[in-house]
Amino acid sequence: MSAGRPWSRRVFLSGLLGLAAAGCESDDERDYQPDYAIKPAVGNQALRFSSPFHPPASLFRVYLPLIDHLNRQLSPVQIKLEAARDYETFEQKLYYRNLAFALCNPYQMLLAEANGYRIFAKMDDDSAYRGLIVTRADARIDKISDLAGHVVCYPAASSLASAMLPQAFLFQNGVDMRRDLDNRYVGSEESTLMNVYYGKAAAGATWTAGWHRFQREEPAKAAQLTVRWQTPSLPGYGLVARDDIAMETVTRITDMLVALKQNPEGRRLLEHMEVGGFVATDHGAYAEVLAFLKTFNDTIRPIALP
Repeated sequence: MSAGRPWSRRVFLSGLLGLAAAGCESDDERDYQPDYAIKPAVGNQALRFSSPFHPPASLFRVYLPLIDHLNRQLSPVQIKLEAARDYETFEQKLYYRNLAFALCNPYQMLLAEANGYRIFAKMDDDSAYRGLIVTRADARIDKISDLAGHVVCYPAASSLASAMLPQAFLFQNGVDMRRDLDNRYVGSEESTLMNVYYGKAAAGATWTAGWHRFQREEPAKAAQLTVRWQTPSLPGYGLVARDDIAMETVTRITDMLVALKQNPEGRRLLEHMEVGGFVATDHGAYAEVLAFLKTFNDTIRPIALP
């Protein structure tokens, strides 16, 4: 392992509920069965890639075309897509350096960087990386203070857009999550929104992509919910590579991702993933996130700082 500062285990012990996840069953996905195990970092095996961006089943549907596209050009180097049951499992995979590559939120990226990963690319639409606070449409919640004393759900304590940004927004508007709310971390965006739909929570925090996915996959249920408030945005999801991956390989992958916008096949892949594009980047792009995390730690609740 790199000599970087160890990643605090506190991030993983955040009270997440383990959610059972369905595997991939289609013929096209047969070579990419979900692999949830925590294993030692690998050497000559396929380079393992994961993300908590989607639930396991849709992760394979959404990202297999991109992985196939990259693998055709990377041969003999190959990337293997694998799932994680929830945020906690994904973060453990990063902590134990199981993954060669990961697409993750900025907080996870900065922690991974301290654990021997390097930031090399990011999604290019930062305006979409913001938190949303969702309630039932028929809820008698008109102002933020109406949430006081009620249950609010989040996917994970380590979710920047779906937990930290909403909690900071609530604090800035007079609701202290530690004093005023019953906070529950339920493992996924979908579970958060389902808790709101079934009336088990007065509100749920998600982010733009999680909400749009729920609207697409559960339109009847989404129609019963409404976005009450939105938070400011921050620099969004990005990609990290483990520091023992050849720089030549990382550069080739970066170039291929950036080039997706420049040809019809690439644009089809981006549209399929509902991503505007990728840009090359590094640690410096996340200075605003670092500043937010330090303020959040000082004023909202303690977190492991990068």
